[in-house]
Amino acid sequence: MRTIDVAEVTETIARLAIEATHFLPEDVEQAIRAARERERSPLAVQIIDEILENAEVARRKMLPLCQDTGTAVVYLEIGQDVHFTGGYLIDAVNEGVRRGYQEGYLRKSIVERPFSARKNTGDNTPAVIHTEIVPGDRVRIRFMPKGGGCENMSRYQNFLPGMGKRAIIDFVCETVDISGGNPCPPLVIGVGVGGTAEKAMAMAKHALFRKIGERNPDPEVAELERELLEAVNALGVGPQAVGGTTTALDVFVETYPTHITALPVAVNIQCHSARTKEAVL
Repeated sequence: MRTIDVAEVTETIARLAIEATHFLPEDVEQAIRAARERERSPLAVQIIDEILENAEVARRKMLPLCQDTGTAVVYLEIGQDVHFTGGYLIDAVNEGVRRGYQEGYLRKSIVERPFSARKNTGDNTPAVIHTEIVPGDRVRIRFMPKGGGCENMSRYQNFLPGMGKRAIIDFVCETVDISGGNPCPPLVIGVGVGGTAEKAMAMAKHALFRKIGERNPDPEVAELERELLEAVNALGVGPQAVGGTTTALDVFVETYPTHITALPVAVNIQCHSARTKEAVL
């Protein structure tokens, strides 16, 4: 049994919050640069150049990539041979978010009482926390500051089981099309297929942690990802919805066995500022 003081979790979360909001992941920036070379619309190329300039300014001047520093979404993969000491793990995560958003001068965007008073909590807590018990004695922490513009475009639908792959492709394309410029394309798209409603939604969000170009290990699912990316980019929405051939940088699909009566499909969209950061304790 390995012991970890929750103070280490707090310190790590605070650091990840600052780094994730300031530095565009290398795989995302490379994908945007590659998209610029393929893009045929002059206006779309101009938008991509501005996105790349923004990333450079954020990196050089230590400024947030976007004024919307998002909901703090934290995934914890906890080894079953780990024992935490020094306090409650969830409190430690929220304390890390609190410190990171204060020390990094990040915008606080979380309100309590979502359908009434909507008073700002003042420190961007509570985080949205997902935990999973896994083999081993390590803790993998993944942090995503999820912006409101793209998160608000999330959708779920349960299709008739016989509708198959065509229903998935049409639903994803419809979601991107009606989203327009709201989620700030070019996008990274997570798709969850199977399980139940909450499982599909969770998979769609989880898929966004994959690296650009990383295909699902299941060949059938990997082929669906390629088909979805091609179909989405054929929509012509383009960067910031000005038109063009670059609507999405990638599409990631996760699947899970489901009930004989169901075909659950969830879509979670990430903006071009696809901010994620992780650490292993």
